[in-house]
Amino acid sequence: QVQLVESGGGSVQDGGSLRLSCVAFGYRARSIYVGWFRQAPGKEREGVATINSCGDTYYADSVTGRFPISRDGAANTVYRQMVNLKPEDPAMYYCAAAAYVYEPLVPTGFQYWGQGTQVTVFP
Repeated sequence: QVQLVESGGGSVQDGGSLRLSCVAFGYRARSIYVGWFRQAPGKEREGVATINSCGDTYYADSVTGRFPISRDGAANTVYRQMVNLKPEDPAMYYCAAAAYVYEPLVPTGFQYWGQGTQVTVFP
């Protein structure tokens, strides 16, 4: 059974940074896409950044240059996302995984999801 566990959320001042991590337990396939998504109250879930087992990365225009995504070691280990925060960034951030997705920033293509980690920004 695949389990995704996120960590690293919290509260930070406007302009500050957090590092979010996601560990994929129990994933056995060679190919993997791991994405970070976020959902603010009253809004739809949106893609933030995705990385695959080849190291290809995909970013939403709103975060390009601010939310670099990376992975440690072999596929299905830790996937880190640095977050340089602005007032429009607070949300629940989710990690998701799939063997392959056609659209790397669209949540419906991802099969496995974590429970989420909350990110808040204060002035």
